[in-house]
Formats: sequence, C-alpha cells, structure tokens
Amino acid sequence: MTTTVLRAADVRTGSSGGPAVRAVRRKRVLHWIAVHSLAVAAALFFVLPFVFVFLTSVMSDGQAMSGELWPHAWHWENYAQVFRTPGFLDWWRNSLMYAVLGTALTVCSSVPVAYALAKFRFRGRRTAMLLVISTMMLPPQVVVVPMYLVWAQQFHLSGSLWPLIIPMAFGDAYSIFLLRQFLLTIPKEYLESARVDGCGELRTLLRIVVPMAKPGIAAVALFQFFYCWNDYFGPQIYAAQNPGAWTLSYGLETFKSAHMVNWNLTMAATLLVMAPVIVVFFFAQKAFVEGVTLTGVKG
Repeated sequence: MTTTVLRAADVRTGSSGGPAVRAVRRKRVLHWIAVHSLAVAAALFFVLPFVFVFLTSVMSDGQAMSGELWPHAWHWENYAQVFRTPGFLDWWRNSLMYAVLGTALTVCSSVPVAYALAKFRFRGRRTAMLLVISTMMLPPQVVVVPMYLVWAQQFHLSGSLWPLIIPMAFGDAYSIFLLRQFLLTIPKEYLESARVDGCGELRTLLRIVVPMAKPGIAAVALFQFFYCWNDYFGPQIYAAQNPGAWTLSYGLETFKSAHMVNWNLTMAATLLVMAPVIVVFFFAQKAFVEGVTLTGVKG
C-alpha cells in the first residue's frame, strides 16, 4: 500500500522527489523509528536483569557488595566454586530427573486423552471436557494436605520426588486442554484415510496424529519442563526433610542463606539454575511459538 501511495505521489508531482513523496518517506522513517524504539526498549527491559545477574556473578566478593556495575576482573572461578558446593550436583541431578521424567510422562499420558476428546464422538464427551477444564480451576493448595497424607502414610514416599512424578503418568488437565485444541485443527480426512487403509486407532494416533501434532506436543512439553524445573512448592512439601532429594529451585534457597553476603556466588548459582531453561527455549522457540499460535485456531 505504501508503494501505491508513493507511485500516486509520483504521478501527481511528476517526479520521485516531490513534496508528497518526501512527506510519505519521512512518515515511514518516523514510523520505523517509533516501532523499533519500543521494541528495543522492551527487549532491554527483559534482558538487562540477566545482564546484571551475569556481571555480578563474575565479580569479586568486595566488588559485588560495592554497587559497581562492571567487573574489574572476570572471576570465572565463581562458577566452579558453586559446583563444588556440597549437594549442588545432587540438586542438579534431581531437577533433571524430575523435569525429564515429568515431561515424558505428561506428554505420553495426555496425548491419547486429548486425541479421544478431539476426534472421538461418544456420549458424555462435552461433560468429560468440562471436568478436565474444572480441574484446572482447582488450586493445588486445596488438595495438598490429603495428597501428602496418602503419599506419606499409605505409600511411604515422603522425602522423595516420586509423589510429584508418579501423578504425571495419569495426565495433566492443562496439557490435555492445549493438545485437544491443537488436534482439532487436524483435518478428519487424514484420519479417515488411515482407517480406510486398515489402521486402528492406536496406529492412527502414532503414525498420523503425532507427527502432525509435533508443534503442539513441543509446546506442551516445554510448558511442563519449565514447570517441573522451576517447581518450588512441590519439593518443599515432599522432599524438604531429605536434602538428597532437593531440586535446584529448593536448594537455591538454602544456598542463598549460606552465602548471604556472597552476592557473586549467589548470582552465579542463580544463573546456573536459569541456564537450562534459557537454552531449551532458545533451541525450541520456533516449535513452541507455532504450537501456541495454532492451539486456539479451532474450538
């Protein structure tokens, strides 16, 4: 449209440098500056805290407490000192186990349920979907006491992360809802063709639906990975009495208390906790954005 305006202005003025053309070009330049200035300001708003954490993490103890923003010398040994902290590697291993197992179990259990709710026609389908949505509105704090009593007194699993991991094998309401919305966008003709060729429902799900639903599955997997990696409430309830089962999110609180005056070490530990989430999102952001964008296309 802008090109049309420029050409119309050229016709009116008889040249490419008339007042109307210059006005349009000036307006385009000002619009570009305004839009990108807001984008740069928004980017700095989100990036500067990470820059501050990184710069503080490579400072000496004295400089980190002085309020100076740029390190006099780069102390990379701060990261090695954090890794040498007793229990830090155990927290890392526990967080990785919790996040990976929790994500895998959630995806494997939520995909079949979402497929049934999206593509099957059965009595009570809408009621089942309403029940799934209603569980999303129930705060986890409401059921934490009875659930803790069940896991601690009946199964004797307190002091471990298994009370948090095992329930994920039975699906997650939020993941089921997102996957169901995404699967609604898959044309039913693909499924009917697979059934005509002799595929059962399980084979249709694995061979047709799952490959086509990769962006949605990736979005759900990332959401669940981030949730498990950053979960503080769950490990505090079930694993607080056993330091060997602590995760990074919970162990970081203890680390901060032990290094209250060592802000450089605290920032280094914080950055190490955030690093896996940043790296995973950086490499999977395309599938994540695509999955989230297509999730709400059809209701």
